[in-house]
Amino acid sequence: MEINKPPFEFNDEMINLIAEINNKLGKLEESKKIENNLHLRRQNRIKTIKSTTAIENNTLTLKQVTDAINGKVVVGKQEEIKEVKNVFIAYENISKYNPYDIKSFLRAHSYITDSLIKNAGRFRDSDVGVYNGDKVVHMGARPQFVYGLIEDLFKWAKNTDTHPLIVSAVVHYEIETIHPFDDGNGRIGRLWQTTILSNWKSVFEYIPIETIVYKYQQDYYNAIEESRNDGISNKFILFMLNAINEVFDELDDIQITDIVTDIVTEKLSNMEINVLTPIVKYLLKYNEIDNSKVQELTNKGAESIKKYLNKFAKLNILISIGENKGRKYKLNKEVLK
Repeated sequence: MEINKPPFEFNDEMINLIAEINNKLGKLEESKKIENNLHLRRQNRIKTIKSTTAIENNTLTLKQVTDAINGKVVVGKQEEIKEVKNVFIAYENISKYNPYDIKSFLRAHSYITDSLIKNAGRFRDSDVGVYNGDKVVHMGARPQFVYGLIEDLFKWAKNTDTHPLIVSAVVHYEIETIHPFDDGNGRIGRLWQTTILSNWKSVFEYIPIETIVYKYQQDYYNAIEESRNDGISNKFILFMLNAINEVFDELDDIQITDIVTDIVTEKLSNMEINVLTPIVKYLLKYNEIDNSKVQELTNKGAESIKKYLNKFAKLNILISIGENKGRKYKLNKEVLK
């Protein structure tokens, strides 16, 4: 028997989306595309940080977010820079959280809001509302009930037989509805869904679901509001399942501009970028490549590939090793973002 089950109804649309996601997840795990690619994991993490903070109106660009995380000097609002660094730390600790433990939950919130709010890592002790301009669109739970509501939610999530994809979305929604903190509820809700998913399948730690949420930000808000009006979280669950389903498709469509610096791509024609893209993707997984492998990847002839490889080496994108037919190429890691 389930413990204080939150209100939602399992339906055929959810079943079909879960099946589709499981199929894509299985292929991703089998390919080890993320598991074996430290650079891609880093890039996905940075995209996640950019997206989840942008949902909260953080104006830093992807490059500024990347620079801030890498410890470079960034010209921007100090509060926004601090927010980005905080959220990065929170996501870096995902594997250390117990998704059903309140102490872990509070610790994650303390990372997110450190030095930004007075009550970082503590449940609020006053009423709080969600506003659209001057209009209150939602009032969070009364402060005296917050701890018990979160405790019951986590007990249900830990003990239910419901599929983790559903559980993660329900927990995310209920966090937004309870609104347990003075600030940071959206960021912690999105983080906690990822925490539950990565506890189920570790690859989810590096799948940037938040990029799709940001892409459809208004739909995300609408799904929350409509679910509250309905009294069940079905519309929010379906929104998140569709977002997760879509992010798998985007993982298969990584662009070269996601991988190497703009300085590199600005020096190349569109055709050269088309040839370079599969080379770089291959070298992110394997140590070296030769002319014949590039022919196989690009469906171009040996002489044509030789010219491309020579140019990429001349631009210091690739590092050539050996001579003549035995020549191979490695990726110059300095060109990576």
